[in-house]
Amino acid sequence: MGPILWQLPASFKRDDDRLGAALEELPKARHSFEFRHESWFVPEVYELLRRHRAALVIGDDPERPFQTHEITAKWTYIRFHRGNRGRRGNYSNKELEEWRRLISSWRSEVEVYAYFNNDWEAFAPRNALWLKEHLSN
Repeated sequence: MGPILWQLPASFKRDDDRLGAALEELPKARHSFEFRHESWFVPEVYELLRRHRAALVIGDDPERPFQTHEITAKWTYIRFHRGNRGRRGNYSNKELEEWRRLISSWRSEVEVYAYFNNDWEAFAPRNALWLKEHLSN
């Protein structure tokens, strides 16, 4: 089984005590947290996730430019929502190539899980296949 994704809505602001209590109660598994409010993107939260071996989700969405590429576990989780240059959720080849380079460099240090968001035009499977084929080379 892959990592468990915990998505917090954009209205949910940083609460270290609440996150810490939740992390204490979670069963042993790979847990990843996708924060959508910018208040979560601070060193204190990264350290809390590290202590509990949980991953900060690396989100790619131009509407959330505050999301970072911080690695907080021995693995990481990427959520491809939509890029900047692609259209309607479709990633451009240039964007995918940039991500391929990043993922290739991270894979020498950590295990990488990468997921494309569902879209109504089925770009996600094509984008995932492109990335998989180019990472294999």
